[in-house]
Amino acid sequence: MKKLNFELVPDSCWYSNLRTLLSKKQWDFLKADAKERAQGKCMICGRKTNRLEAHERWSYDEKTATQKLEDIVAVCHDCHAVIHIGRTQLKGDIARAESHYMKVNECSYVEMRKELGIANEIHCRRNKIPEWKLDLSYFKRFVIDEKK
Repeated sequence: MKKLNFELVPDSCWYSNLRTLLSKKQWDFLKADAKERAQGKCMICGRKTNRLEAHERWSYDEKTATQKLEDIVAVCHDCHAVIHIGRTQLKGDIARAESHYMKVNECSYVEMRKELGIANEIHCRRNKIPEWKLDLSYFKRFVIDEKK
């Protein structure tokens, strides 16, 4: 596993991110929590920046067709562009993203293209699942247990 990875979201999960599921106040709270944990640095490449973006980290269990929220991390724009390489390709800024991926992972162009190929294979396989169940147990960390 590389430090910075391509995270291709299954097509059926596009536009079903936390910002669309939560209120603005709830999303702002989660963003602030991620940024506080990051302490002004990208949680992937470590670059200091005042412009951190919140990124939802999801895992996918193909056997149970479950999409699980694992974390919300604060990342720089360049790392976020790599993570969402498909969107970046559509915007036409692919060369910068590829360069950033190779720099952060200290790898060659050939290695980067191999990893992108693997990510695309996984994406194609996950696209065969028509509907994903959502696991948001991540939020339990924010709930106060009044019984304790």
